[in-house]
Amino acid sequence: MEITSVCNLSCSFCPPTERKAKFIRIEDFAHTLDQVKPFTDHIYLHVKGEPMLHPKLDQLMDLSHDKGFKVNLTTNGTLLHKAGPKLLGKPALRQINFSLHSEGPHMEEPNKDDYVLGIVAFAKEAVRTSGVTISLRLWNLELDNAENAVRSRNRDILALLERAFGLERPIEESWERGKGLKLAERIYLNQDHEFKWPDLAEPEDEGRGFCHGLRNQAGVLSDGTVIPCCLDGEGVINLGNIHERPFADIIEGERAQRMYDGFSRREVVEELCRKCGYRQRFGLRSRASD
Repeated sequence: MEITSVCNLSCSFCPPTERKAKFIRIEDFAHTLDQVKPFTDHIYLHVKGEPMLHPKLDQLMDLSHDKGFKVNLTTNGTLLHKAGPKLLGKPALRQINFSLHSEGPHMEEPNKDDYVLGIVAFAKEAVRTSGVTISLRLWNLELDNAENAVRSRNRDILALLERAFGLERPIEESWERGKGLKLAERIYLNQDHEFKWPDLAEPEDEGRGFCHGLRNQAGVLSDGTVIPCCLDGEGVINLGNIHERPFADIIEGERAQRMYDGFSRREVVEELCRKCGYRQRFGLRSRASD
């Protein structure tokens, strides 16, 4: 669920949205929660935009709790000084994902240390005072394959984390691809390769493969547009609007079913999906359970 399409950064790996700037209204958020409740007890404040920019983030968290949801939130962490107090102690909050690879003045000397250590301090306090889990995310952690500037920046971040958590071994010697590295109780470091967001201007692949879109996830943009996954940040695969049709009808509609059935056959029916670098990670897996 996207609660705002606005972000305070402009990172090279995250294409800027061409959609109208929007912050979800409390009543629209409540309506969306009611619509998706039969399908899940977990929501992710994600897609585009920086959720900590939302001026009523604390009210959205309280409303989520009132309606029986657990919340995962993905953030660049630059607004913790403003929004952090709104999150601490919120019973709905299950996990916060911090994107340490975000780009901006906070990643330049001398701000980088303060930025990373500020997130670490918040993470330790959140874990100490609540049951929240913290995921620190860093892309291109396989340093030998990264560009020199990225390699240097990542190494500096890793050194900060090693000192902050008193690690005895260098992180590069400890992590395994696809697995989170435990830094402390309920605080993890997760790494992966950077990927290209799907774009209609990109070349198509062979049109074979699988994706979890509409199988164990779907998205709702801040204007109510339902999308099959969080990578369709522009709403290209517009399945319908949750303020015009019930969510249940939308995800069981003709276009959604074509996508779902296609992936069951390892056929990629949507053009945008054939131009998605992230989907290629799933390869030609064996038939998934329906």
